[in-house]
Amino acid sequence: MIQPGNAFKDNLARLPSIEGIERIDLVDAKGQTVDSIENKPGKQGSLAVYHYLKETFGKIDAKAAEHGLAVFAEHTADARNRPGAHPNVDRLAAIAAGGEGLDVAIVRAS
Repeated sequence: MIQPGNAFKDNLARLPSIEGIERIDLVDAKGQTVDSIENKPGKQGSLAVYHYLKETFGKIDAKAAEHGLAVFAEHTADARNRPGAHPNVDRLAAIAAGGEGLDVAIVRAS
């Protein structure tokens, strides 16, 4: 597990590679996919964080979400000031605040 610093760029550089991952699916307790994060520009940072949380914690529960918020660093503060601007950060904040956790299904590129 990494010790997150104050800069997302630095934290991101310490996360496992997302090479070969097409997307991740976020799955609720009923087994329903509630969202996906694709491996494309503008989403790769979130994909890397969620992939790392899955690898480190096995699922995204309150403890994993808190750690994820620390990894997102300055984006977490921005998300709190501008709800909706960072939906993948908002999702972690909701889980950390007691919302339903999620499983992460990794879909590899074929």
